[in-house]
Amino acid sequence: GENGVDSRAIRVGTRRSQLARIQTDSVVMMLRELYPDLRFEIVAMSTTGDKILDTALSKIGEKSLFTKELESALERNEVDLVVHSLKDLPTSLPPGFTIGAVCKRENPLDAVVFHPKNCGKTLSLLPEKSVIGTSSLRRAAQLKKKFPHLEFRDIRGNLNTRLKKLDEKEDFSAIILAAAGLKRMGWENRIGQLLGPEDCLYAVGQGALAVEVRAKDQEILNMVSALHDADTVLCCIAERAFMKRLEGGCSVPVAVNTLLKDDQLYLTGAVYSLDGSDSLKETMQTGVSYPHQNEDGPNDDVQHVGITAKNVPGQAQEAAENLGIELASLLLSKGAKHILSVARQLNDA
Repeated sequence: GENGVDSRAIRVGTRRSQLARIQTDSVVMMLRELYPDLRFEIVAMSTTGDKILDTALSKIGEKSLFTKELESALERNEVDLVVHSLKDLPTSLPPGFTIGAVCKRENPLDAVVFHPKNCGKTLSLLPEKSVIGTSSLRRAAQLKKKFPHLEFRDIRGNLNTRLKKLDEKEDFSAIILAAAGLKRMGWENRIGQLLGPEDCLYAVGQGALAVEVRAKDQEILNMVSALHDADTVLCCIAERAFMKRLEGGCSVPVAVNTLLKDDQLYLTGAVYSLDGSDSLKETMQTGVSYPHQNEDGPNDDVQHVGITAKNVPGQAQEAAENLGIELASLLLSKGAKHILSVARQLNDA
């Protein structure tokens, strides 16, 4: 229409990093295929997390480290949608925002990238006291327990910076990164070892891209909802609900693994002390096979842990959310709160 979506450019907000740009371009490409008549413009900006590079992420203590500036632009109508890595988005979004699309998940596992001199090795084959770089408490806690002969040190910066630090200095024998990011950057050949669930459970939402929009912007919400991947939505709702019930953020080691098979959703969740010596881990499952009902009406825009997915059956989303809550409650009944509060205190100290 005259003043509708199709007569103006849709502005897409993103972080400036190369990976963020690649991720945003991939989402815009999908949108252009779906809506060839629309114009899309990419607006790149820097976030707090991109600017503070000398402090561990877990110590900055800001929940929306990579998202705040982007959300401000969304709020001021300077952009219409924002593309994030889902794992950067807190489980409670600021009022007025929603995740309007969760795209099909890339491989969610963590990957080890070795210093060129350790090419062909695995973590267990590295010499005693080899230093491994990671900015994630979750990765460090699990891997310290599994590979006690290794040392773990903080490494910050975007993917390019971290790989450069690894290759050009002798400080690190290897670094741990998300396989999804390496794959999207076209650096899959650098993956020396993929860490399966037996070695390292991944972060909530890892490997999935999220499109954040204004919750009341019906036009944009309808437009991006075509990007939802139903299986990814259900897995990520369960993971986010688990994290939210535990009140976990990036300052505590919380990890998950999800599997959707034959209409059954399996969620494994765990919490760890900072050194990995203390941990709790459980798995639960639920059925998610529900017919798609026409759910128009007042509960049209129900959010499940910040996600609005109109094209995924509401009962299935509810089942996924309850699975996450129940699994977290089980861990809490076994003492997860104590493990997490000690981890938080130690990290803050």
